Amino acid sequence: MDLSREFAKELDAQDALSVYRDEFYIQPETIYMDGNSLGLLSKRAEKSVLELLESWKTLGINGWMQGDHPWFYLSEKLGKMSASLVGAKAEEVVVTGSTTTNLHQLVSTFYKPKGKRTKILADELNFPSDIYALQSQLKLQGYDPDHHLIRVKSRDGRLIDEDDIIGNMHEDVALVVLPTVLYRSGQLLDIERLTKEAHKRGILIGFDGCHSVGAIPHEFHKWGVDFAYWCNYKYLNSGPGGVASLFVHEKHFGEVPGLAGWFGSDKEKQFDMEHTFSPAGDAGAFQIGTPHVMSVAPLLGSLEMFEEATIEKVREKSLRSTRYLMDLIEAELSSNGFVIGNPKEDENRGGHVCLEHPEAARICKSLKDHGVVPDFRAPNVIRLAPVALYVSYEEVWETVQIMKRIMDEKLYGKHENKREIIA
Repeated sequence: MDLSREFAKELDAQDALSVYRDEFYIQPETIYMDGNSLGLLSKRAEKSVLELLESWKTLGINGWMQGDHPWFYLSEKLGKMSASLVGAKAEEVVVTGSTTTNLHQLVSTFYKPKGKRTKILADELNFPSDIYALQSQLKLQGYDPDHHLIRVKSRDGRLIDEDDIIGNMHEDVALVVLPTVLYRSGQLLDIERLTKEAHKRGILIGFDGCHSVGAIPHEFHKWGVDFAYWCNYKYLNSGPGGVASLFVHEKHFGEVPGLAGWFGSDKEKQFDMEHTFSPAGDAGAFQIGTPHVMSVAPLLGSLEMFEEATIEKVREKSLRSTRYLMDLIEAELSSNGFVIGNPKEDENRGGHVCLEHPEAARICKSLKDHGVVPDFRAPNVIRLAPVALYVSYEEVWETVQIMKRIMDEKLYGKHENKREIIA
């Protein structure tokens, strides 16, 4: 392959999404490769925050029903704007809560142990917060998580074999909860296949889309996924602690939420103030509390860009840039002990590249010394995400050149090989 900077510049010149780079606040002499952990602030997101602050400033309580973005309907409006990203109907998505609170809500609704079916199926490589929530839900039902939470084993410590997941869908499983993309290795699971196999066995299935939504198109409605939940602060750039989202397939509309709350009410009846809960007839029923208006504000501006760019074009560039990054790593760093831990096939790869190295923690620190912002995950993973809307191909090229110099000159040696408080 062509290893020159000029080739990277040619790729940038051909990139239809390059116009969005100027929409983001990118710090001088910094290459931001950590958008799979926290996306950058866009100018449109900043603008939408200021607009909602202005509505509070000028309208006071009337902002709930007046202004360009009435707060009372904001969660549903953003759900509609998000729906195309996951292949859902507008009424199947709502922006609300946090990833973990949404998981608690959905499991408390759809986990209904009965007879032999008392177990929840997950995987051993899932993000810890999901496992904590599943363990909590089992305890609330009086079950021992050590016996009732099945965690499918990884054969190699980095990937989960889908045949192993399906092989554990026994008659004692009531619910399956899996990630769309594994957070360390970036493995993309076959959501359609797993959903079909779960339903074939009479099992409900839900997905954590935190590491895929905004980078990968999905077809949750078409595939029949029962529910899903995800954060918006990674690839969707909604800001630190941004409000999360959930999807509930329309076949489950009318299901009474396990955790009822005022904002899950039918909006025509919410202010009747009755002590009988009348849930909304769509995904809005799964809201619990009042919308976090200022925390959802950045998502208004961010989602505008995704509506323009389309998730299909974002995925096309993401695949091309991660492929380019892997090719450069193999060409330039093959003698330095790195192992590419993510699947290399396009259909199995998420939006980031997973690099494994025994000195990963100190290499990440050295990369930061040289203006590259990576992400470390214990014990030995460097995650690099060339996010489609704001990372250029030339920056991908520069990142590998910087890493090559760090390794050749052993510049990482001045750092301890241990993570910071926040990796």
